[in-house]
Amino acid sequence: MATATLNGAVIGDEAAFHAACQAELGFPSGYSATIDAWVDCLSYLRDDDNMTRFKLKPNEVLEIVITDAKKMPADLLEEVSFCVGGINERYEDYGEKPALKLTLR
Repeated sequence: MATATLNGAVIGDEAAFHAACQAELGFPSGYSATIDAWVDCLSYLRDDDNMTRFKLKPNEVLEIVITDAKKMPADLLEEVSFCVGGINERYEDYGEKPALKLTLR
C-alpha cells in the first residue's frame, strides 16, 4: 500500500495543510491550495494525469496518515475526512475500488 504521511502537529491552518499536502503528495506546481483542488488531485490517482507523485494500480490504495491528528484544527480534520469519503465515492461511481484510506494517529 502506498503511504503519504502528514504531521498534524505542524498543520495549524488550511494554508499549512495545503503546503504539507503539496510537498508530501507531489501535487503539481500550479496547485491552487484549495480543498476543491485537493479533491481534484486525489481523484486521478489511477490515471496518467500526474496530479500526484503516486500512480496507483487498479486495486491499490493510498493511505494518508496524519500523525498528531488531534493537534490539527478539528474543522479542517473533519473536512478532510469528509472529502476522502467523497473521493472514494467518486471512484466507486466510475466502477473502481476506493483509492484512499485516512489513518489518524
